[in-house]
Amino acid sequence: MLRLVERNVLAYRRSWLLFISGFAEPVLFLLSIGLGVGELVGDIDGVDYQAFVAPGMLAVAAMNGAIIDTTFSFFVKYKYAHLYDGVVATPLDGADIAIGEVTWALMRGFVYSTGFLVTMLLFGLVESWWALLAVPAALLISLAFAGAGLAATTYMRSFMDFDYVNMVAVPLFLFSATFFPISQYPEALQVVVKVTPLYQGVALERGLILGDLSWTMLLNALYLVVMGAIGVRIAARRVGELLKP
Repeated sequence: MLRLVERNVLAYRRSWLLFISGFAEPVLFLLSIGLGVGELVGDIDGVDYQAFVAPGMLAVAAMNGAIIDTTFSFFVKYKYAHLYDGVVATPLDGADIAIGEVTWALMRGFVYSTGFLVTMLLFGLVESWWALLAVPAALLISLAFAGAGLAATTYMRSFMDFDYVNMVAVPLFLFSATFFPISQYPEALQVVVKVTPLYQGVALERGLILGDLSWTMLLNALYLVVMGAIGVRIAARRVGELLKP
């Protein structure tokens, strides 16, 4: 499994700009919406709008890091580069490939979330020492989306299928209480949002960074762990089946 991670590190050593591209998007959203629109919105529930939006953007950064590597990148390596045909000729099997790619996605999520948290510190948007746990929480977000992304990609047949990825990721980004409190949504929509994966991450990050802790954050964390574990298990089985001679 670590050999596959090593291969990805070597492959990206000359493509570091591509590696950090997913980190730039949430930072730009923070600057434009958090700092720009924030001047017009003011406070939300007694919290400055910039500080309210920033934890949601951190969760988005963790999600982006996981999705990039376990969907588009994995599909190209499997379908067109035929990388894994050579991998299975070694002692590695489908489970090693799945765990290796998810581990790499977690590393990318770690880089994105750490960089974003440092950016928040520079802008003075961190209000609690509990924010030290924001990066471990981001890894749970990355785990959930990496497992789900890899499992879903094993069922894709062409690049046209990636429209479904955007069809899921964009609404999650917009409607997971990222920009506004969930109390502002219609009651029926609140019920739907509360069972979506990115909302779990946003709630977890916002509670830690603002110091507004609740026992329900344990449920948020458990949700992400279970989602990631199920995804990795399905992906390991599917990858093994796809690469059988």
